[in-house]
Amino acid sequence: MSSLSLAVRDSTTMLRRNLLHARRYPSMTLNLLLTPVMLLLLFVYIFGDVMSAGIGHGGADRSDYLAYLVPGILMLTIGGTTIGSAVSVATDMTEGIIARFRTMAIHRGAVLIGHVVGSVLQCVMSVVLVGAVAVAIGFRATDATVLEWLLAIGLLALVSLALTWIAVGMGLSSPNAEAAGNNALPLMVLPLLSSAFVPVDAMPGWFQPIAEYQPFTPAIETLRGLLLGTEIGHNGWLAVGWCVGLAALGYVWSRSLFDRDPT
Repeated sequence: MSSLSLAVRDSTTMLRRNLLHARRYPSMTLNLLLTPVMLLLLFVYIFGDVMSAGIGHGGADRSDYLAYLVPGILMLTIGGTTIGSAVSVATDMTEGIIARFRTMAIHRGAVLIGHVVGSVLQCVMSVVLVGAVAVAIGFRATDATVLEWLLAIGLLALVSLALTWIAVGMGLSSPNAEAAGNNALPLMVLPLLSSAFVPVDAMPGWFQPIAEYQPFTPAIETLRGLLLGTEIGHNGWLAVGWCVGLAALGYVWSRSLFDRDPT
């Protein structure tokens, strides 16, 4: 078999292994899914009328705020799901299975590829589940064209890939699974500090740069534009640039950590 065929075969085996682990131990995924769902329900049904009136400068309409909120919640879902990737990688590193893999005739990058592809698939499934909750409580994107839906799905997958590589690096650099979960927590906190819940220009002046100059805000604004028809402007290119840069950084960081000789 060629080197490429071996890499594909071994990566597929590692992907199957990670998906089996996720299926047999779903508690972490469910716990991470609970946060975006609870925030969605809390902000829509408790704060929805007030937030809608404040953003729209008019009458309260919970459905308007639901439409504004959902793209940010979907990005928050991705950030939370990738925390599980960091924990899973750290667990593999500390429980000795990686040392065992190093002695076997498998492609060296297959372990990381299996984790990354498995995490992206879990992110997609998590987004679908949270999106289903949003639709059940009234979210609609009927004006989006087929092309815009495809671009939105592509953006969500690209964000998942970028954040997963960063999470894998965090998992590899952590001494244990608990530390990995703590180190990856910013992947869930940053969406809370973005335009997910209120527009950037409605925030205090000193806080606006924090919300604006980070990867989640342009991704959220781009997703809003694709699904709801709002103006995207330069956010589309910024979102793609952030994703490509983070994916490249996470890949180089993860490979360098994984390829180090164990101490």
